[in-house]
Amino acid sequence: MYQSPSAKVRFFGNLRYDFKKNRFLLLLSAPAILWFLLFAYIPLIGLVIAFQKFSPARGVLGSEFIGLKNFEFFFKSEAFIRVTFNTLFLNALFIGSTMIFSIIIAIALSEINNYPFKRVTQSVVILPHFISWTVVALLCEALFTVDRGLINQVIKILGNESVPFYQSADYWPGVLTALRIWQGAGYGSIIYLATITGFDKEMFEASRIDGANRLQSLWHITLPLLRPTAVILLLMSVGRIFNGDFGMIYAIIGNNTMLLPRTDVIDTYVYRQLMEASNIGMSSAVGLYQSIMGFVMVLGANALSRKLDADSALF
Repeated sequence: MYQSPSAKVRFFGNLRYDFKKNRFLLLLSAPAILWFLLFAYIPLIGLVIAFQKFSPARGVLGSEFIGLKNFEFFFKSEAFIRVTFNTLFLNALFIGSTMIFSIIIAIALSEINNYPFKRVTQSVVILPHFISWTVVALLCEALFTVDRGLINQVIKILGNESVPFYQSADYWPGVLTALRIWQGAGYGSIIYLATITGFDKEMFEASRIDGANRLQSLWHITLPLLRPTAVILLLMSVGRIFNGDFGMIYAIIGNNTMLLPRTDVIDTYVYRQLMEASNIGMSSAVGLYQSIMGFVMVLGANALSRKLDADSALF
């Protein structure tokens, strides 16, 4: 849309005024801005590799341009449907289960009146978030191996046959979901607990005067007030639904080919293509496909949210 010279002058005048007035705030935000420039925007130049038969010796400018052949190779491979489905399925399990348990933990903590016990409990449920997935992988071996695993030892004591966890892929969507809940639900409850803390206490007092018990207050006051926060966090999570948790899955599953049919996600597939096949162009193409689909999912989820409840939309 055309802007008159006076409108442009006002724009730059307001911009200079904002820089002058908020220079200290801008200075504080400079590290974050620099971080995004260096690690989020400048690397976008490398997207051209997705359309090249990339050669490290020739570099980005000298590599052969091959159009959409890298994408075609991936879309026609048997791995396309498998890794896409696994990524969506596992992330849907992770997002849904973690959100539900985060809300449950936050509500449970908000109902504790003993402050010292509440602080200790909150610290305990948050602690798993800071445990490395490498450590968790070692714990999984101690639990699930056939010969020395704790679970199989208990099964043998009960007179049953050992369960070959590391030879059967069907167990692992449930195992990985349980591990994600253990690792992330407590940490995710912080935002919900902060939201509950900000609720107007007079509403709960009024409900008690009207004869409502705790369960009724929870159902008719707490959960409806938590809905906007939950929707916003869900939308932000949907943006990463095409991003498999590489650190978690590769640390626990590794290169176990027997488990790949149910656990191989886009991130681990790209890693194998890059490290084993040295196919940098195809790896970049799959990464670009992953980012575009994540962006589309955010737009779709936000549009659906705005249609159902405009106040809960992210933008």
